[in-house]
Amino acid sequence: MENNQSRRNFIKATTIIGAGALLTNTKLNALAPGDAPFATLPALPYDYAALEPHIDMLTMQIHHDKHHKTYVDKLNEAMAKETFATPPTLESLFETVSTRSVAIRNHGGGHYNHSMFWQIMTPKHTDDIPGKLKVAIDASFRNVDDLKKQMNDAASKRFGSGWAWLIQQKDRLVVSSTPNQDNPLMDVAEVKGQPLIGIDVWEHAYYLKYQNKRGEYLDAWWNVVNWNEVAKRMR
Repeated sequence: MENNQSRRNFIKATTIIGAGALLTNTKLNALAPGDAPFATLPALPYDYAALEPHIDMLTMQIHHDKHHKTYVDKLNEAMAKETFATPPTLESLFETVSTRSVAIRNHGGGHYNHSMFWQIMTPKHTDDIPGKLKVAIDASFRNVDDLKKQMNDAASKRFGSGWAWLIQQKDRLVVSSTPNQDNPLMDVAEVKGQPLIGIDVWEHAYYLKYQNKRGEYLDAWWNVVNWNEVAKRMR
């Protein structure tokens, strides 16, 4: 009788310890409340009005402070519900994003795409393109004008909301587009590669100034492209 009772106590204690260990491991692998947030909203590298007249101040303010902030907040909420064997980066999430929640795909993409978007624009635009990038553009598209035409075409034909991309694939550059907040780093992308330029063609990026005239916005956008930053993204 005593042996049976001891055995039951041992089994009970072992079960409790095992459950506690499992819970502890889950907490270690999760982004628990109180931890530092996975993502933070980056500051704009220029004033809201710096890209005038091509992109207006109010659009920049709403786009950054409202839209991008929402992607960051929602991404942090989604990440807090997931578990990971090791701390992930955005890029590592994208490699298997098809296995993650829709919220991580949408808001993770939104955060990455916009963080890049702010950096590849500048109020100090110049038509001078750094040598390595210029060589790659000429080899892949003949010249920068042909690149612009192809990118504008991809952006114009993107139905609904999405992005147009210039991406690097080993020794060549290609143009593509993605829906919503997808990007070429994701395992769901039809055309994959290293993003060099991403042009936002969600209406919130241009509607206040250009209304439904996406083509006018695209033509104007090339007046703020930061070729130096684009070149830095090459591998």
